[in-house]
Amino acid sequence: MHRTTTFSVLIVLGCAADAALAETRKPNVIILIADQWRAQALGCAGDVNARTPHLDRLAADGVRLTTAVSTCPVCSPFRASLMTGQYATTHGVFINDVGLSRSAVSLADAFKQSGYKTAMIGKWHIDGRGRSSFIPPERRQGFEFWRVCECTHAYNRSLYFGDGPEKLFWKGYDATAQSDEACGYIRQHRREPFLIVLSWGPPHNPYETAPEEYRNRFKPDRMQLRPNVPPESATATRRDLAGYYAHCSALDDCAGRIVETISQCKLADDTIIAFTSDHGDMLGSHGDIRKQRPWDESIRVPLIFRGPKGLLPGGRKLEAPIGSPDIMPTLLGLCGIPIPKTVEGENRAAWLQGREPDADRAASIECVTPFGEWTRAKGGREYRGLRTTRYTYVRSLDGPWLFYDNQTDPHQQTNLVGDTTHAALQHNLDAQLNRQLKNQHDEFLPGADYLKKWHYATDATGTMPYSP
Repeated sequence: MHRTTTFSVLIVLGCAADAALAETRKPNVIILIADQWRAQALGCAGDVNARTPHLDRLAADGVRLTTAVSTCPVCSPFRASLMTGQYATTHGVFINDVGLSRSAVSLADAFKQSGYKTAMIGKWHIDGRGRSSFIPPERRQGFEFWRVCECTHAYNRSLYFGDGPEKLFWKGYDATAQSDEACGYIRQHRREPFLIVLSWGPPHNPYETAPEEYRNRFKPDRMQLRPNVPPESATATRRDLAGYYAHCSALDDCAGRIVETISQCKLADDTIIAFTSDHGDMLGSHGDIRKQRPWDESIRVPLIFRGPKGLLPGGRKLEAPIGSPDIMPTLLGLCGIPIPKTVEGENRAAWLQGREPDADRAASIECVTPFGEWTRAKGGREYRGLRTTRYTYVRSLDGPWLFYDNQTDPHQQTNLVGDTTHAALQHNLDAQLNRQLKNQHDEFLPGADYLKKWHYATDATGTMPYSP
C-alpha cells in the first residue's frame, strides 16, 4: 500500500508536483546517472580537485553510500543491470554495443504497472543496433517519453531522437539541455506520478570538451594526483584531470538546477534524490586509464540518496557495499512497489532507512570478457571478485590475482596475494567468492564461452562491432 504523502526518486534528476497534490499522489522517481564518474571525485569524498557544492549539499542532507560499486564496470552492462536488477551473466549485456532483451521486467515496466508515467532522457546504450540509430517504442524497455540517443560523446553537437526517426540535436552542451528538458517534464507532469531517468554522457572522455567557463576553472598544473599515479603518467594525467573535473563541475550545476526545480515546485520535503554513475575512471592510477579494471578508481561509483526525513534520515554515511543489481529493487522497495521475480539484486531500502545495521557484506565485481581499451595484449583478463567494506579480493581464470586491505592501503599499492601472514583471510575471501558465484549461478568460464552462448561475434579487440 502506498503512503499518503508523495515522494520522488532521482539519480540526478528532480521531481515536481503541486503542494496540493502531496497528500494524494504516489511517490515519484527520478534517476540521475553520470558516465564514468568515479566515487572519489566529489568534494564530500575529500577530493581537493573537485568543485561539487550541489552534490556535496545533497550528500550532507541525505545518505552517501561510500562503497557503492559498479558490478561489471562498463557502460552497457551497468545500464542493463539498472534496468533489470540482474547480473551481467544473466541479462547477457557484459560488453558494450549489444542489445538488452525484453525477457525481464524492466525498471520502467515495474513503475508503469503501479500507475507511473515514465521518461528517459539522454544516453541509452543498451539497444545494440548502432549508436546513432532510431530506437522504436517496442525497444524502449517500457519508457514512454523519449529524448534519447543510443550513445554519443560529441557533447556539444549531440544527437537525439524523440517520438519519430527525425534526427534532433541538443542546443549547446548536451547535459545542460537534457537537464532543462527534465525540468520541463517535471513541471508539465507534476499532477501525476512519474519515473524519470536522466542519463548524462560526461564526464566520460573526451575530457577537453567541457564548456569553456568550466575549463577555465581547472588548470593542469594545479591538479593533485593520487599517490598511485606513477611519475611517467603525471603530465598526461594532470591534463586529463583538468578536463574531467570541468565536466564534473558542469554536471554539478545541472544537479543544482534539478534540485532547485523540485524546491520551486514545493516538493523538496517529498522527494528522494539519488545520484550515481555507470562506472569510474582509472585516470592514470596504476598507470592505467578508463574502466573494466577491478581497482577502486574503476569499480567504485558515487551513490547518494536524499529524501524526506521520515523516510530517509539524512546526514549519514553508510559503508556497507552495494552493487549495481541492487539499485532497482532498492528504489522499488523505497516506493512500496512489488519487486519482480526476474530481479536478482537485493532490496536495501531498510538499510538505507536505518532499520537494518550498516553491517559489512560483499559486493560482486566482474569482467566477463575483456574488450576494447582493455584487450588481453594490454593486460585485460576475465575476473570475478569481491569488494567488502575493507577488502578487495579478485580471482582470474589462473587463480588468485589481487588482494588488498583498503583500510591500511587505500590506494591499493600492495597486493597481498601469496602473503603468508594473510593466508587464512585470503582463504576465507576465496570461499566467500565461491558462495557468491554459486548464488549467482555463475560458473566463471572463459569469456569466449559467454560470447558463444550469446552469439556475439566480436572483433580482434573483443569488441562488438557497431555503426556510428
